[in-house]
Amino acid sequence: MGKDNQPKARQAAKLARKRARRAPYDRILIVSEGSKTEPHYFREIRAHYRLHTANVQVQPGALGTQPLQVVEYAEWLFINGDPARQIQPKAFEQVYAVFDRDNHGSYHNALAKATALDSEFRSDLGQRVTFRAIPSVPCFELWLLLHFVDVLAPIQRIEVYERLRAHLPGYDKGQGGHFERTRPRLDAAMQRAVHLAGIHNAHRGIEPYTDLHSLVDLLIKLNPE
Repeated sequence: MGKDNQPKARQAAKLARKRARRAPYDRILIVSEGSKTEPHYFREIRAHYRLHTANVQVQPGALGTQPLQVVEYAEWLFINGDPARQIQPKAFEQVYAVFDRDNHGSYHNALAKATALDSEFRSDLGQRVTFRAIPSVPCFELWLLLHFVDVLAPIQRIEVYERLRAHLPGYDKGQGGHFERTRPRLDAAMQRAVHLAGIHNAHRGIEPYTDLHSLVDLLIKLNPE
């Protein structure tokens, strides 16, 4: 009997140690459509503001790149965890699914599902879990472009890239370092994104829009120290 209980005891002890190591602020799970650019960006923020890795987990979606698949994977990962990535089940107070509008057919379904999941779960500590979509119209790179210029009219991904490369020469998806390269202009990007949110909305999915400013602001203010 003692031997049968040993693996469970070790697992419980490991979880207790991890809880002891985490910082005393909310645990956040970020799941992104992109497999490189967005994870690099959020991990750079985590490192710059010295956020504990046990509190901020950043993972690319593993079910596909459709927005609905990103939301579904965020839900699955929250519920089930992933021992290979040292993610315990329900070990977060906030979950964010980051995806692009582009021409994805499941975009509106993803927004609706994320709304339905908000406050649907409780964390392993019994707290209601915030579950939110973080969409960008047309794409994540709009957020980077807003660090340099206003964008008010509808715009396609290819034009976003062209205009962004005028400010970040050689920009390519998958590169790292974009947070540090744009950080001096972060306040301007925040103001422009807030302005867009005041005149456009994510649900039309036509005019330029991004909720990334809200997630970035949350991460910056997460650690009160």
